[in-house]
Amino acid sequence: MTTNPKYIFVTGGVSSSLGKGIIAASLAKLLQAQGYRTTIQKLDPYINIDPGTLNPYEHGECYVTDDGAETDLDLGHYERFLNVPTSQANNVTTGRIYQSVIDKERRGEFLGKTVQVIPHITDEIKHRIQILGNSGDYDIVITEIGGTVGDIESLPYIEAVRQLQWELGDNNALVIHLTLIPYLSAAGELKTKPTQHSVKTLMESGVHADILVCRTEHELSNSIKAKLARFCNVKQEAVIQSIDASTIYDVPNLMLDEGLDKVVLDKLNLKSDEPDLNQWNEFLKRHKNPKSEVIIGLIGKYVELQDSYKSILEAFIHAGAENEVKVKVEPIHSEYLTPENIEFKLQHLDGVLVAPGFGERGLEGKIEAVHYVRKNNIPFLGICLGMQMAVIEYARNVLGIKNANSIEMDENAENPVISLMESQKNVVNKVVQCV
Repeated sequence: MTTNPKYIFVTGGVSSSLGKGIIAASLAKLLQAQGYRTTIQKLDPYINIDPGTLNPYEHGECYVTDDGAETDLDLGHYERFLNVPTSQANNVTTGRIYQSVIDKERRGEFLGKTVQVIPHITDEIKHRIQILGNSGDYDIVITEIGGTVGDIESLPYIEAVRQLQWELGDNNALVIHLTLIPYLSAAGELKTKPTQHSVKTLMESGVHADILVCRTEHELSNSIKAKLARFCNVKQEAVIQSIDASTIYDVPNLMLDEGLDKVVLDKLNLKSDEPDLNQWNEFLKRHKNPKSEVIIGLIGKYVELQDSYKSILEAFIHAGAENEVKVKVEPIHSEYLTPENIEFKLQHLDGVLVAPGFGERGLEGKIEAVHYVRKNNIPFLGICLGMQMAVIEYARNVLGIKNANSIEMDENAENPVISLMESQKNVVNKVVQCV
């Protein structure tokens, strides 16, 4: 346990989708396994207030926390790795930052001052970053900054990090920069130049990377690590290889092998011990050595993008590991399910999950799926909209209520079997949305 909270900032460069969330969660797991109370937060640079109204094709699933906050899907990874609940404080967007500052301006809290990005927006960002640390519940707060260094929308966050590093002082904050080392097959070699440019872009904003985590498809030689250390102004032991893994749950062990936790704790002037990963590795063992296999149909209308149902897919992984079963998930697009092809699509499945969704597209396909599994006694789970479809299917085909529907889909439904709660009927803003 530390006297004052320490802060770790994770930035990304070269390319998006390198896995900042997984690296942050893996590091947090290693620190937690050494007794440090650790949490992670995500700063998203988009102007939406939260992901609740974002189409899943745009941003993947909307992860809902215990306090009802609609947040980024990375918070799901944080909870699955740490087994610690997250909250609204763990996810902040540019939209929420600006909304808060504008509300303060309207209330006159700035006493007539001209409201500007610096200091008002950056002060609000710094305040949000430190909410978790100031709670007294955590020794270490890891802050993942969405987007890629050099993006215009990320600049206020990088500036806030620069200011915080200076304000917090030595050994209280550090920056991990996640970058890409591409392999050029024509040349037959790994290239460090994109990383050098990314680090240079970060430094142009006044922020120096203390640790480099390098995503790669091939092993990094000592000579490449030495070159990166020399040109990026970090110690060689602070150049960490993050090679492709068969499962994201391997990454904590890979980071342990690379010594990421030791480098971090040394820079934060904290004691480093051997992390206790026995329970984690037992889960990994069961996950990788199943004794049987089941095939589960995942029926939804966003199946082209895997991240749309990220928590569902991960839940199958965890449930499978617990039962030593490999769960093979077969995505099935509900928009293309018909009475003519339903048997061909579903007859071989061991179970069916009808997923959440929003809007009318693909609803009849979901109802057809529910009808088929009910008639053929196939295990079924309906989540959110999927459960609504089960109610509608039963009303139509068992109770004989013709044209049974939900007023969410048809507000003028002839026979509505699902209705909005009275408290929601006057709600205008779409602040809650299942994906």
